Amino acid sequence: MAKLSQSRSSTGSKRPSARKGRATAESLATQQRDISVIEFFAKNRHLLGFDNPRKALLTAVKEAVDNALDACEEAGALPDIIVRIEHLAKVSETRYRITVEDNGPGVLRSQVENIFGKLLYGSKFHRLKMSRGQQGIGISAAGMYGLMTTGKPMIIVTRSRKGKPAHHVELAMDTTKNRPEVSVDRETEEFPAHTGTRVTIELDGRYVRGRTSVDAYIEQTAIANPHAQISYFPPSASADATTDNASDQPALLNGQATHAIETPAHTTRLEGGGALFPRTVDELPDEPKEIKPHPLGVEVGSLIRMLKDTEHRQLGGFLTLEFSRLSPRIAQNICKQAGVTTSTWIKSIGHSEAEAIYKAMHMMKFQSPPLDCLAPIGARHILAGLLKGVKAEFFTAATRPPGVYRGNPFQIEVGLAFGGALPADEPAQIIRFANRVPLLYQQSACASCKSVVETSWKKYGLSQPRGAAPAGPLVVMVHMASVWVPFTSESKEAIADYDEIRKEMRLALQECGRKLGTYLRRRDRVRRERDRRLIFERYIGEVARALTTIDGALDPAKVIADLERVAKKRTVTADVELDENGKPIDRARRQSSLEKDETTVIVDAADDNDDPGAMHEAQTSPDANGQTTHCRAPRGKPRHSPSRKKRSKKGRTGKGSAKPGTGQTALF
Repeated sequence: MAKLSQSRSSTGSKRPSARKGRATAESLATQQRDISVIEFFAKNRHLLGFDNPRKALLTAVKEAVDNALDACEEAGALPDIIVRIEHLAKVSETRYRITVEDNGPGVLRSQVENIFGKLLYGSKFHRLKMSRGQQGIGISAAGMYGLMTTGKPMIIVTRSRKGKPAHHVELAMDTTKNRPEVSVDRETEEFPAHTGTRVTIELDGRYVRGRTSVDAYIEQTAIANPHAQISYFPPSASADATTDNASDQPALLNGQATHAIETPAHTTRLEGGGALFPRTVDELPDEPKEIKPHPLGVEVGSLIRMLKDTEHRQLGGFLTLEFSRLSPRIAQNICKQAGVTTSTWIKSIGHSEAEAIYKAMHMMKFQSPPLDCLAPIGARHILAGLLKGVKAEFFTAATRPPGVYRGNPFQIEVGLAFGGALPADEPAQIIRFANRVPLLYQQSACASCKSVVETSWKKYGLSQPRGAAPAGPLVVMVHMASVWVPFTSESKEAIADYDEIRKEMRLALQECGRKLGTYLRRRDRVRRERDRRLIFERYIGEVARALTTIDGALDPAKVIADLERVAKKRTVTADVELDENGKPIDRARRQSSLEKDETTVIVDAADDNDDPGAMHEAQTSPDANGQTTHCRAPRGKPRHSPSRKKRSKKGRTGKGSAKPGTGQTALF
């Protein structure tokens, strides 16, 4: 025991009483310093969409194109955008140079450094107005990524006034102070005579074709912006231009547009593998207007900040002039409920009074926010965009009435394209948009995709596995327009799941689904009627010969003519033709809901054979593209069949459907 005690004593004597080098409050204080916002995002660039080289290339192009479209629309100019991607294989296999040029108003020389060389700087963050950019991060973050991966500065060439020289500026970014550093600043004439801006960024990336590629982004941008003309030059076809699951990616881009609403427009292949996406609408969207915050969209902390920053002296003027849809009568009720008056001085309002005002505001009923802050695509322009980029036979679109989430107005639009050259044995392709910007990543986390999956498509004639999107030759387009889109992250890749947003998306999808179901039922009826006519015509000759054998007084030609007349009468559906406006030439008394619908387009392939028998065979034989074509009309005439008598009730809309006449349509 003595030895054990002695051993313990010796062991205890070796343990230090206090560990040397322990930090103290003073030593910790010397290590504290500010963290620059650009320094934070430089280390966490995945938050901005620069996760990997493939996604980084897409994000850089996306931010530059979004800025170009916004600038052109705000200046009232129809956008002419040029996008060029060059592969610098001699430098590195992963080195690319992207160039985006627009015909917008240009940028003042004094603002170039702040706009392109500083994060969280912009004109769109503090205003409630629909726009593509929101946070003031995008283009600066793209330049920051290029600087970090290649060490090369961003090149900006801009002209803000016609007849004046353009400015050529090369700038880098100080990642510790969020400050631009200009290395080259000179005037140049190497820019078109019009105003505009050209941005060039050299970065590490990877060009890959597929649904999440730059190609898909450009194609979908052309669909959502039919008023824009985009010239796109991808890297020249080489070994580096790999394909990401090419067998699983149906291309939307065709050699030419399948049809046009007003004037034919073609998506033209340019030299070097480029593509020209022409504008199909020669008018700009309505310019959205800035609105004041809605009372139900303000939180108590924001209200306290607004009270500190306001220039108004009394509470009544603050409430009626700093908020939308807040009348003097409602302001008096709020003040009465909160225990203050409209004459209360702003400087005398403390935290408790502000919280009482906030609670009183949420007890009142307000009108929805003004809707002139939104600029939706519109049903007609959605159809124009889909017709330009998707080779299908049936197109329809729906625009929902505006809604409100957290006090922010929003509007949901949906477009469908069915049949044609779309693959019939694959899941439907979902293309998502937010403020006209394609969303290519995080599809399963997006409210748009969830709304498509939870919609019951079987009732509209499509197959749908449980918990998945419908299967068949279908493209579903979902667009959300809002003054503030609730993205799930700073990279703006998916829309957050709000109940109000999901509900409006589901109602819009159901509205388009009903139109698609009507079309599919009519198509099946046309097919059945043509089958019946073929059977009649097959045996008319035999029946006529048998009758003349029984009764020699009968005229064989007259018997055949009478039987053919009966066959046509019984299968009249197969003979109805439409004019160029989609109306029956014979002006039938009853018109189906699709004939009257102004948000539906039906495109038919041309058939060079007028013979009914040959026409019947054509309905089950592959066409030149290897696709099976159904229900063709002779010589490209639009097909049509009147609705069944049981379905003759017209103008009936389902629960939550949009009001009739809110969209525009041509029925081809």
